[in-house]
Amino acid sequence: MSFQQITSSLAGGFLENCRLFIETLLFSIPLGLIISFGSRSKFKPLSLLVKIFVWCIRGTPLMLQLFVVFYVPGLVFGIPMRNRMLAALVAFIINYSCYFSEIFRGGIESISNGQYEAGYVLGLTKTQIFFKVVLLQVIKRIVPPMANEIITLVKDTSLARVIAVSEILMSAERFAGKGLIWPLFYTGVFFLLFSGVLTLLFGYIEKKLDYFKS
Repeated sequence: MSFQQITSSLAGGFLENCRLFIETLLFSIPLGLIISFGSRSKFKPLSLLVKIFVWCIRGTPLMLQLFVVFYVPGLVFGIPMRNRMLAALVAFIINYSCYFSEIFRGGIESISNGQYEAGYVLGLTKTQIFFKVVLLQVIKRIVPPMANEIITLVKDTSLARVIAVSEILMSAERFAGKGLIWPLFYTGVFFLLFSGVLTLLFGYIEKKLDYFKS
């Protein structure tokens, strides 16, 4: 096969990586914020339950979670998971929402109580203080750790191949089965370019948020 044909095949596989990346972000970021509220809840049973759940997800490999989501419904409930991409999405969303929740929690707790007190003095409600005073400052503080996790997500999408999602590494492995090894290394170019674009994007976002100085 020609270089162009192999590139086209790998690019088709990388579209699956991109789909998994985008959809994971769309759902895991808001879910992570909700989980962070749960872990900070003053209702102790809820906060304890959420913290245990986050601990379990962060303490076990994503690959294992992929196997659990894909195989357990069929083994335990007799309802096999037939959509492999859906199984990968569920596992990735749960995994990354827990990581994001800890970043959100740390960002929220880093805001001094004086910010809240000033909002109360101005007659703002707790919700108004959060969205008008606290949230933008939190965003400024969490951009670097969020950028790190999001760039890690780009690379982690390759794990979806363990449940036979046809992403870029699986496409490259097919060529390896035919005696062509170099496409496996060539996949690194796709990840490097995507990660490079994200690095530039987050650098731009950090500069735009520089007006929030502690």
